[in-house]
Amino acid sequence: MRYLKEVILTIDEYEALRLADLEKMYHETAAKKMGISRQTFGNILTNAHLKIADSFVNGKAIKIEGGVYRMEAKRTFYCRDCEHEWQVPFGTGRPQTCPQCNSKNIHHTPQDRGYGRGGRQGKGHRNRRSP
Repeated sequence: MRYLKEVILTIDEYEALRLADLEKMYHETAAKKMGISRQTFGNILTNAHLKIADSFVNGKAIKIEGGVYRMEAKRTFYCRDCEHEWQVPFGTGRPQTCPQCNSKNIHHTPQDRGYGRGGRQGKGHRNRRSP
């Protein structure tokens, strides 16, 4: 890895990629979560996509650095079978079963989810870029 050229991805670019591409959050919602305008979010995401493409196409390492940031300490999940709600530390992975009833029917709580999950609901779906 140390012999590869690097592409520097900022923390903001990383977070924009995570929210839009991994969490499938609409741009308007993700921008609010990051505390920036929808247009700024779009610009940051475009820059991140270009850097990721450069690293893949040209065989460069991706280095994430820079910025001041705060990690959310916990994520909240709930069980649709027994309605139990619990928190897990960020970065520990998604729970596989409910700690109370062992059901696999678990989901993020609505406040941990973006608009439109499970369908095109809520405001902001017009702002989502098509792949």
